[in-house]
Amino acid sequence: MGYDYEKWKKRFENRSDITLTLTHLTREQLLGDGTKLSSVDVLLKILKEQKIIGSTKIAYIHGIHPAVCFQESPQYGIAQNLIHETRFREELGGKIRYSSNGLIFLKRYVYLRGARPVIYENVNDAKKMLPEEEWWRIVSHNLDNKENIVDWTHEREWRVKGDFEFKLSAAYVLLGSSKSYKEFINKADIEILKSIAGITAIAPLAL
Repeated sequence: MGYDYEKWKKRFENRSDITLTLTHLTREQLLGDGTKLSSVDVLLKILKEQKIIGSTKIAYIHGIHPAVCFQESPQYGIAQNLIHETRFREELGGKIRYSSNGLIFLKRYVYLRGARPVIYENVNDAKKMLPEEEWWRIVSHNLDNKENIVDWTHEREWRVKGDFEFKLSAAYVLLGSSKSYKEFINKADIEILKSIAGITAIAPLAL
């Protein structure tokens, strides 16, 4: 027999450094009218619309096509990324790139909807190798200058070109603190709570 889905899953089940899931993290948003949405509000908006809107400028997407970003890292890896960004935020430019709240999907589910691993490469070199239609997959990677390292490989990023639409039954909610959990439970419609695949917490991994 060939290398089928069940055999593929077993390979991942026996490894701690790779995962069968992809994670999309949310962050606070400031609307045009001055209204501030918490990362949980943004998460609930996504769940209500059953759609993650593709980004361009926020996620440094190259080319003309917006894309939705995911991390392939296991949950403990995502927790480590979050801890690092919190501890070294000022050194990293002071920008809050994402919160510890978000959504988790099975990798194959997202793959079948167009998700692919990004291509880590010098941007100019990557643009020479790829047609412009595929530039949305490029993530800058450059270790030439010791004073200006560009390396995002710790995120093991995947992207979907355009928007990402999904069914609630495929979405696992990721919440990063008891405060976020209480906010989510208090604000979520009962239909969302009934329909999502589950809720998981990252906080214990980040302590």
